[in-house]
Amino acid sequence: MSVSGRLVLIAGATSASGRAVGRQLVDAGARVVAVGSRPEALARYREEIPGSVTLVCDLGDPAAVASLAERIHAEHGRIDGLIHLVGGWRGGGGLAGQTDEDWDFLHARVLTTLRNTTRVFIDDLHASDAGRLAIVSTTTLDKPMPGGANYAAAKAAAETWVKAIANGFAKSAPAASATIFVVRSLDGLEPQLATAVTALWDSNAASGPLHRVPLADAAG
Repeated sequence: MSVSGRLVLIAGATSASGRAVGRQLVDAGARVVAVGSRPEALARYREEIPGSVTLVCDLGDPAAVASLAERIHAEHGRIDGLIHLVGGWRGGGGLAGQTDEDWDFLHARVLTTLRNTTRVFIDDLHASDAGRLAIVSTTTLDKPMPGGANYAAAKAAAETWVKAIANGFAKSAPAASATIFVVRSLDGLEPQLATAVTALWDSNAASGPLHRVPLADAAG
């Protein structure tokens, strides 16, 4: 089993991690659909990673995500993988500094986009003979601090959502699995993430419905 020939959707594809993941998936023979919200960034993505399909979508809008799924199904078929890399950071200022604006930003990007995309594409992952879901989370959940409470809460909710999906895989889609990659900071770990994502379709990657995989640089 390998990723070659698989249809993989990358949500948040124009980030540094999204470009690294997309490049390695294409090199491994995957069919990549790269989704982002900025047309100009997606145009650069196409130049950098030839062979990718790029689509503009507001992943925070359920109707837009439903239309995205209809288009992908009509033009490319069902997906075998959803790699959710939409994120962002807001924090600082202790608990009093955890503003409503920052919470809305983090909730929308970290959780709402994950919820929208997985609800629309979950049947694809169930139907695939090797459905894969992956997100990136944070080591700060082990010891969240007041200045990062908004961020940690959003990431914890995202992990819980993925765990619920994994439990569904265990009941009715034994060939599917979900992976939570855990980092302190993703900066500099993009190549390692790309390698780990590409390896999700190796035969030993489906040894259970849920995997929580720490990523660290050589010093970490």
